[in-house]
Amino acid sequence: MMELFVCLFLYVFSVHLPVQVAGLLQGSEQSGECAPVWLTQSCAGLYDSGRPAGVSLYLCHGALAMLNWRGATQGPQREQLLLLVPHTLLALDTSVKESSTAMVVARVLTLWSGAALESLQGGLSSPPGLLHDSLRGGSELQGHLLEHVYTHWEHPLDGVRHQTRALFKNLLLLHQHSSPLAFSDPYRDPYFTQLTHNLLGLEWHQRGKYGSLACLVELLGAGYLLALDPQLPSRLLGLMGDQTLAPYASDLLERLFVSHKAQLVEEGGTGGTEAGMERWHQTWVTPLLQVLCRARLDQTTYILDYFLPKLLRCSPSSLAHMVQALQVTPPCSAGPPGSRGALGALMTCLRAARAQGVVQSEEGLWGGLVPLFLLRQALVHKHDQVRMDALGLLCESHRRTEVLTSQEMELLHHFLPSSLNSQSPGVRQLTVSLLKKVRHCFLIHCEFLCWLCESLFGVLLPGASFSTCLTALHLLCQLAHLFTFNTGTVHTLYIIFIINYFSIIIILITVIIHRSEPGRMQTLLQAALDLSTSTKPFDSVTAAHLFNLFLRQPALPQALLLCAQEQGLSFQPPALTQAFEALTLETNTLAVVQYLLLCLKAEVVKAESSLLLAAASYPLYGRAHCITAALQQLNTGCLTLTGQWRNVMSELITVSYRMSDVVSPVVQSSSPEGLIPMDTDSGQHLWPRLAKSFWVGRVLWCPVYFQCASACVVGGSGEGYRVTAQMVLVCCWRSMKEVSMVLGQVCQSLPLQTSSKHSDQGLITEEQVEGVGLYFRQQLLQSRHRGAFELAYVGFVRLTDIGSRTLQQLPGRWLTEVLQEVKSSDPSSKLCATRRSAGIPFYIQALLSSEPKSSSCGLLKMTMRELTALAMPSPDRATDQTTVPQVHALNILRALYRDTRLGENIIPFVSEGMQAAVLGFTSPVWAVRNSSTLLFSTLITRIFGVKKGKDEHSKENRMTGREFFTRFPALYPFLLSQLEEAAASVDSDRGQVILHPSLFLLLLVLGRLFPSPMDGSSSPLGLAPFMPFIIRCGRSAVYRTREMAARALVPFVMVTQVPSTIQTLLEDLPLEAGPRTQQNHIHGILLQEPGQQSTTEAVHPSPGHPRGLAAPPSSVCVSLCACECSLPVFRLSLDSELKELREETLALLMASELVTPGGPSAVCGPPGTTQYLLSLARLALSASVESPLLWGMEEDGNTSRGPLLLGCLLQCPHYEVRELALGEVLRRLERERDEEKGEGERSSHWPQKTIISNLTTLALHEAHPQIKCTSFNLNPFFTLFHLNTIVLIFHSLISSAQDEEDFLFEKGDLNLWAEPVQWARLLHRHLGVLFKAPGLTALNQNQAELLRLSSQAEALSLATQQALEGLPALPQFSCTIEHARLALQQERATLVLAILGTLRQTGLSG
Repeated sequence: MMELFVCLFLYVFSVHLPVQVAGLLQGSEQSGECAPVWLTQSCAGLYDSGRPAGVSLYLCHGALAMLNWRGATQGPQREQLLLLVPHTLLALDTSVKESSTAMVVARVLTLWSGAALESLQGGLSSPPGLLHDSLRGGSELQGHLLEHVYTHWEHPLDGVRHQTRALFKNLLLLHQHSSPLAFSDPYRDPYFTQLTHNLLGLEWHQRGKYGSLACLVELLGAGYLLALDPQLPSRLLGLMGDQTLAPYASDLLERLFVSHKAQLVEEGGTGGTEAGMERWHQTWVTPLLQVLCRARLDQTTYILDYFLPKLLRCSPSSLAHMVQALQVTPPCSAGPPGSRGALGALMTCLRAARAQGVVQSEEGLWGGLVPLFLLRQALVHKHDQVRMDALGLLCESHRRTEVLTSQEMELLHHFLPSSLNSQSPGVRQLTVSLLKKVRHCFLIHCEFLCWLCESLFGVLLPGASFSTCLTALHLLCQLAHLFTFNTGTVHTLYIIFIINYFSIIIILITVIIHRSEPGRMQTLLQAALDLSTSTKPFDSVTAAHLFNLFLRQPALPQALLLCAQEQGLSFQPPALTQAFEALTLETNTLAVVQYLLLCLKAEVVKAESSLLLAAASYPLYGRAHCITAALQQLNTGCLTLTGQWRNVMSELITVSYRMSDVVSPVVQSSSPEGLIPMDTDSGQHLWPRLAKSFWVGRVLWCPVYFQCASACVVGGSGEGYRVTAQMVLVCCWRSMKEVSMVLGQVCQSLPLQTSSKHSDQGLITEEQVEGVGLYFRQQLLQSRHRGAFELAYVGFVRLTDIGSRTLQQLPGRWLTEVLQEVKSSDPSSKLCATRRSAGIPFYIQALLSSEPKSSSCGLLKMTMRELTALAMPSPDRATDQTTVPQVHALNILRALYRDTRLGENIIPFVSEGMQAAVLGFTSPVWAVRNSSTLLFSTLITRIFGVKKGKDEHSKENRMTGREFFTRFPALYPFLLSQLEEAAASVDSDRGQVILHPSLFLLLLVLGRLFPSPMDGSSSPLGLAPFMPFIIRCGRSAVYRTREMAARALVPFVMVTQVPSTIQTLLEDLPLEAGPRTQQNHIHGILLQEPGQQSTTEAVHPSPGHPRGLAAPPSSVCVSLCACECSLPVFRLSLDSELKELREETLALLMASELVTPGGPSAVCGPPGTTQYLLSLARLALSASVESPLLWGMEEDGNTSRGPLLLGCLLQCPHYEVRELALGEVLRRLERERDEEKGEGERSSHWPQKTIISNLTTLALHEAHPQIKCTSFNLNPFFTLFHLNTIVLIFHSLISSAQDEEDFLFEKGDLNLWAEPVQWARLLHRHLGVLFKAPGLTALNQNQAELLRLSSQAEALSLATQQALEGLPALPQFSCTIEHARLALQQERATLVLAILGTLRQTGLSG
């Protein structure tokens, strides 16, 4: 209503002088003298001095919209009004909390800038005066507006960011039109130059920087920016590896190269186009090719997605330049190890070109522009991304109907065999998606289709790896879409891919179901019914899929009737009146739900007598899961059997309640994980239901379930079952989960019966829905097991989506009730005070998410006010009994801050939540401190964003200090007062550690800030008061505190104060050591001083060993730390002055713990031992492996210091050191191999004997799997293994073949699923390479040993073959586990026999 009054007032008032509008904005009562009396009386609130802040906002909006800023005479009053609006808006912006209001402020500011620009462009202003001076760059108003831009250009709301960018663009135009020099020659304008330098000097992780530079490109052209920073293209291409920055960098790059090309064409005219394009290629294409060739694969992934297509659209002719440049690139200079090289870059460019339609698939293309052998080489390249780019070149096309040629099909034939076993899930998914694009071509090439089907079925054998099976099954599913089936006989291929923690079972069932064969349907239906009561949870999923496949079969009701007769059940399926598909589906679904419900009722009755027997033989969750899956197949909007459905749904809801009553005592127990429900201490309500007389004389159990978490039960048929606590818990929480899913599905999908509808249209009533809501309330507030209340939350969310007007009033009432219950809760309450308040946060989340998005979020505001008040510490709450409401409030707040559905509506309450979290650390109660820790972590993520990498101080997760305190102004005085209090307790001179509880949190928040572009300007939120307290924190006796204080100091020092701050820190250092000298104080200053040497980011030392912690008591440590800091100089400099320093470093290395006996032998050393040894190892590797000639260490001798150091590294007890050394050795060998390919054969001075000896030891005795794998990867470089080594390795192979463990797969670091049979295959392949090495004639002396090994392998093979023959018929399905184990054992024995036979023949022939 207030907005309407403002608009009406301005409409009437627009005919009067603008001075009256300006007076109204200032709150002057005289502004209403010219208005009609009736309007003045109606809008009396506009003149009130205590009017809401939003009134000024709408007054500004109305003035800008209603007054004409172009085409009329303009005087001083209009100029004053125009200049008053931005000051009013900027003052209002600092007090804005609501995200919607912030959006309006940003939009009105942009509207004002447009009006000001119109005023200048239209020439309506008087000669240059106040308006021109105020809008010109460098003015006070421009400074405030730029500060607003820098503060809001990374605002969470997209609309605010968009309006901020538009405002910045208009500010540039305002300066250009108000400054004569900027208008006539903008390239010489000092304001534009300084502004561009400032923007280029900012860190590239600030996303708002890209849009601002794009505005400068649009105004001044790309040549202007390239003249100031010629390396700008390379800098932007280097950012393309970051997924969060790649879209922004690519947009800026596109504006740059498009603008640059237009400028070059304009400058060159008709005769200079070729020379201009050559300059354009050197500027944009050459850096692109360098990045593609030399950068890591993860850095170039997004170039293909974001940048390369735009470049090719701008200049399609550049593809020929790329291909020519990449084909002449020498292999040895293609890139460092780990990069894709010239071949990978070529595939990337060609893939993007074909996807954009730049090149077409023609017979002469691959043999002309690109040689065919390069494509074949790329398809089997060692890097995944190169293979995927080559495959994308074949499969992706600008036209979806394009047919592959015979050459391309042959290339696919070359690609597939070696690519099915990729260990990367992303590569497997991409392979399937790319092949899906060309599957329509397979029908044209029938021979390829036949070969592909045979190959895919051929790899589905016991022992096949997980990745191979998964890829093959996905491709088979894609091929299945190519075939159609006869309408008389339905051929269905059921592919059920079941993954357990210990095995992978692949069941391929080809079912032929004829309409006149109900017996066949009955057999399969009985199998599905049996799976629905299996104790294995994934069997119920299989059963649900089978039921869904049966729902469209007309013979299903008859098969259900036969199954019911065999089970003795009274069941009558509904009759099928008409045989069309929709009615068949509805009738069959009703029949399945009725039958499953009938079975479930009987099983619930049994479970009420014996929950343990139900958990062991017929868990309840399988039936409920199948019912839910069947209901999901229905189109509930056009049901015809409404009467029967209404009865079934009513009965289903009732049975679900009974099912929940059976299992809820377990999931609501205080310790459900170890509960066997036979303990009488659990309460009288458990015993009648869970035991009754069934257990008398039949059960053996331990009286205390914590001591024996299993029981032996006997069923009615005399069968014995061993029930564990895990079985009971799985049965109970999964049953609760399925009850929640059933009730949620019923309430969400079925039509509601209300008074406004006819009685025969709805299937469930509002009373039933309300009852379901009360059920969910009870489960969410009382369940202790996470699986139970998490899935209850999912079901409850479905219920809250119902659009009934009566039901929409329930969430508000329920929310008020639960908040009142939280306030009055104590340890005796039924609400769970542990387990992070269990389901209480989920319940409140669901209620708040039901609030309409278009509303004013009244429920959210009320809830946040209540919770933040509860979360704050109070003198009345200082014990475990009185802090339960506070713990609940902290846990609920954490859940609400994490809920992404609340969006920006939760941001106004972040300041209060941060205060509650920080103050909670001072509580003497552990539960409060724990909940405060979790809340603080959530708030850090909410404020600074999700962590993008392993670096906790990543640039992407930071914010300028000005932006932080502008968005959360309430935190400024709070953090300052808390920091002052914490810094007062820091004094290392006392000789004792005093750590304030909140100091870590304060420094963590302040350390995530960085300097603002507007440092130096005045602001009410000045950062200078924080500096003395942060500097004082550097005196702490805790190393971590000193480090964090150094990092937190950087954003609080303005650019102009950096030199004076450094001088102050240095003056605080003692001139000489004395009795009162504190090393912690000195170290804290030294940490803070490097951080001030950069105005944009803190540069902190990264010592090789932890400072301040226990380190080896030796002066060697300090010297090596200094040497490690100078390590880049050692690697690159050949200056003779460093020779003496290197010699001293080598002497320290030879005397260090790496070489001296007993040094690193004590694996469990003091804290930091491993990091300390890694520091030594990096220096040793630089001296012995990376650059030995630079260090003066010979490589041709085995007794020199180089091989000795390397041998010590490879034998170090710490696996981190061995892994580091092996990785460096492998990198050097690969580098030498690449150099040999590019420059021809060259002699290597590598100490073969020493390396071979150490690698042999690692291959035989290494326990760490990653190091063992790396050592085998090094074997092809050294083929001179001794004979005894080969024999010892065969012992390992035999022991691998005799492995009798029951599991099929081991989960390890080498592979997601690394099978023992794959180890044998890899070993077989590596040993096959060694056969070609010289020296194998000495095997004649070891024939006896080979014969003995052959006898063992033959005996094992014979025993395995006999065991396979003793299995029943079709063992792949009847006894899958045993058959797979024996088949794997047989294959390993066959490998052993094959390689032993080859060795014997080689030895005899020699």
